[in-house]
Amino acid sequence: MTSGLFARGALLAAVVATMLGSALVVAPPATPGAVLLLLAVGVVAGVFGGLIGVGGSTIMLPVMYFYLGFPEPVAIGTGLFVVVFTSLSGAVGHLARGNLDGRVAARIATGGLLGVLIGSWLFSFIVDHTRVLDLILGLIFLAPSIGMIRDGLRSGTRPEPERVGGTAPGHALFGATVGVLTGITGLGGGYALVPGLLYLFGAPVSVTMGTSLASMIPMAVVGGGIKLAEGYVAVGAGLILAAGSIAGAQAGAASIGRFRPATLKLVFGLYFLYAAIRFIAGFLGIGVP
Repeated sequence: MTSGLFARGALLAAVVATMLGSALVVAPPATPGAVLLLLAVGVVAGVFGGLIGVGGSTIMLPVMYFYLGFPEPVAIGTGLFVVVFTSLSGAVGHLARGNLDGRVAARIATGGLLGVLIGSWLFSFIVDHTRVLDLILGLIFLAPSIGMIRDGLRSGTRPEPERVGGTAPGHALFGATVGVLTGITGLGGGYALVPGLLYLFGAPVSVTMGTSLASMIPMAVVGGGIKLAEGYVAVGAGLILAAGSIAGAQAGAASIGRFRPATLKLVFGLYFLYAAIRFIAGFLGIGVP
């Protein structure tokens, strides 16, 4: 077992080193400080993503936009590009621990592929008019965030469901909706997948994270690829962020067993409340880091 852990650690280190080296060759950031900031942000986004089942772009996007001066369309595209690596690393980590429903993830991803194509097409029309979308997203995510915080704070705990509920068409339709939002916003989709799996389909909390991350992979690949082709990805910065997020997602997935389901719901709720506030503040023209 020790040798297996060592081998996985060595492989992870090699992948991270290769991506960092590629980033510095392709398009090195302006300063060493920018490299360290991007790497640190990638690690934080990866840990958070692996722990609660999101791609981490809600963390990466504001840093790139507010602190590093990337244009908003480029920050959006780069964030979605990085989600490919975060979700893949986190999903592998959760799969190894049995925290993933592969059938449900495949259904959501199938619908999501169609949705992300539609969303990416719509993005080209609203690329300069995203404030109304911010308001819509903020209001959509406000309700589930409050519900998750309430459940997390309750002293009594209900038995965890044994599997993800719902039907195959329902999973695919849900995935298509999330895919449209992914293509438009450049966010990985976890902000919608996690509360949807919990409250629409009654998924067990532990299975929600891995299933969410696995569902994101095809959507992020297609959406990130489209934005890369359209020139909305800062490749050097994206590879540095991805190097950090790959390592961070493994750490996040490994720590999932340390938390009770109610605690995770509270963490989910606080995260999505932050996202809702950030979207609504964006609509109002208020910068929220």
